Amino acid sequence: MVHTPTVTVTDLAQQARRLSRPWTPGIVAELNGQHVKLALFRGEFDWHHHAAQDELFLVVEGVVHIDLREDSGSRRITLSKGQLATIPRGVEHRPWAESDAYVLLFEPAGTINTGNVRTERTVDRPEHLEP
Repeated sequence: MVHTPTVTVTDLAQQARRLSRPWTPGIVAELNGQHVKLALFRGEFDWHHHAAQDELFLVVEGVVHIDLREDSGSRRITLSKGQLATIPRGVEHRPWAESDAYVLLFEPAGTINTGNVRTERTVDRPEHLEP
């Protein structure tokens, strides 16, 4: 008998409506050792970096700002719906949103949302969101 893998369809708008706690990512998909997480951004997050992981932010709804501290100095990027940016490993950053924004995060499984710092917002084991 041939094993047929399960294919799951996820409605991101429906998942976003279920999120109520800002900065608490939930896993919506997995592939090749990566977690695809959906999170509600509201207000400012913590400054942090990921020593060994790059992190991709894809804005599903809203506007997100990401402050960056790089070797060349500080700067801010702004992402709107449909835009994405990859934050390279080691770059200190702080995402924030003036009003509710929904963001997909692509990162290696096991990546902790607050990176090198531990705060009340640290999520060690994000929950899988049901499709």
